[in-house]
Amino acid sequence: MMAALEASYPVLVWLHVLLLVVWLGGDIGVFLLGQHFRRRDRYSLETRLVLLKLLVALDMGPRSAWALMVPSSIALLAAGGWWPGLGEVQLALALGIGLLWLLLIWVAHRHDQTALAARCRQLEGVLRWALAGFYLGVGLLMLRNGGPLPGFLAWKALLFGFIFVAAILIDWAFRPVGPRLVALIRDGSSDATELPLRAAMDRTRIFVLAVYALLLATSFLGVVQPAL
Repeated sequence: MMAALEASYPVLVWLHVLLLVVWLGGDIGVFLLGQHFRRRDRYSLETRLVLLKLLVALDMGPRSAWALMVPSSIALLAAGGWWPGLGEVQLALALGIGLLWLLLIWVAHRHDQTALAARCRQLEGVLRWALAGFYLGVGLLMLRNGGPLPGFLAWKALLFGFIFVAAILIDWAFRPVGPRLVALIRDGSSDATELPLRAAMDRTRIFVLAVYALLLATSFLGVVQPAL
């Protein structure tokens, strides 16, 4: 299995880049739809709610790509020989985690506003914090010990961990949006319903921009592979 994995290294690199494209490209689309949703002066409430539905649907692409980045990153480390000692057990574990995360995302999406969806999102939150700790820990440990990962990959792992933290903070900042959106739909568009919703949505932007910056930094490290 490991020999076949090593032979497929170029394909794994391509898949990794493809996941980045889906993640970053889709996320920019989500961001733009969110910007248009804010334009109460340009669109009717009905049109804005359609934009919001498109936003939620489009967001499944970046969320799915993020989950698959976990097995993709571990497979690249093993296939490229970057981390000696990674074997079939670790690869199977990474794949299982990625597929479990993917399942939680899609079950929550398909059964939105149900107890099952709430439970899936709760489990996903625990998983994301655990993965944040894993990537941050790996990055810090490798930088402190000087290996076995080379410097650029240690920094990439560390920054990937910070992506988890920033994305978790996006969901945290976005939490008040749900009740305020319900109030907007129920009571109609007015300053009383629009301004609190706008403020809640605006609070997420700093974390969204942080994710974009971190994604660009990690992709730069992966492609340029500077001596660090």
